[in-house]
Amino acid sequence: MKIKLPKFFVFIFLILLNLNALTLQKALIYKDQNISGWLMSEKLDGIRAYWDGKKLVTRQDKVFHPPASFIKNFPPFELDGELWSKRGDFENVQSIVLDEISETPWEQITYNIFEVPHAKGDFLSRLEKAQIYITQNNLSHVRIIEQKICHTKKQLDEFLKNIIAKGGEGVMIKDGSKDYFEGRSNSVLKVKLGQDMEGKVMGYKEGTGKFKGMMGSLIVVLNDGIIFNIGTGFSNYDRKNPPELGSIITFKYFGFTKNKKPKFTSFVRVRKD
Repeated sequence: MKIKLPKFFVFIFLILLNLNALTLQKALIYKDQNISGWLMSEKLDGIRAYWDGKKLVTRQDKVFHPPASFIKNFPPFELDGELWSKRGDFENVQSIVLDEISETPWEQITYNIFEVPHAKGDFLSRLEKAQIYITQNNLSHVRIIEQKICHTKKQLDEFLKNIIAKGGEGVMIKDGSKDYFEGRSNSVLKVKLGQDMEGKVMGYKEGTGKFKGMMGSLIVVLNDGIIFNIGTGFSNYDRKNPPELGSIITFKYFGFTKNKKPKFTSFVRVRKD
C-alpha cells in the first residue's frame, strides 16, 4: 500500500534534515555547459571533511575523532576536502573515520583538499595558500587534489573515461576564476557516467513474492520535498535489515520524470556522515 504524506509533515521533515548541515560549496550536474578553461580533477569517493581551523567535522557538523597526530600542525585557516584511502574503498574509509574511538587504521587515511573556504583570490590561489602551509609543516598525509585545465568537451570525456577505467567515481570541474562562494552553483559541476543523489528514508513498503516478509522498497524524500520509492540495488541482507528511518542514503538514477522524480533508481549505500 502506497503511503501519502501530508505536505506539512514533509516540510517539517526537510527542516530537520538540514538543521545541522554546514553551508559549504555544492556541485550541480554537468549538462554539456561550456567549460573551456575550467579546472578538472578526479572526484574521490570518500568522506567529506571540513577543517574549521580547530577541529575536523562532517558536512552535517559532526565532529570526527582522529588521533591527535592526524591533525597535529593543521593550519589555523579553513580547509575543505575528502578523507580517502584509495579507489573502491569507501566502506573501509567510512568505518575508520566515523568511529568515535581513534584507532591506528587512520594511518590509511589521507586528507585530500579541493577548496580553502573564505581564502582570498581565485581557485588556484586559494589552493596555493594551502599547499605552501602543507609543505612548510611537512603534512605528508594532507594533499591538494591535482587540477588540470580543460579546454574541450572531448578532453573532459577522455579524462572521465580514464578515471572510470582506473576504478574511480567521476570528475569534478570548476570555474577557477571565481572568488570563494557557498552553496550550489553552476560554477562547480560533477561529471559521472550515471548520476547519484542522496535522500532521507521516510518509510518502507513490504516485499512480495520472493521478498515476502522483507523490505520491498524504501520510501525516500529529497531536499525539495519530492517523495518516491527505491526498490532495486538491495542485497537480501539489506532487505532483512533495511536502513533506519531518518537515515541518509545514496542512490543512482538516470534522469527525471515529468514530475521531477528520479528515474531508474538503485540503492547504493547508507551515508553515515
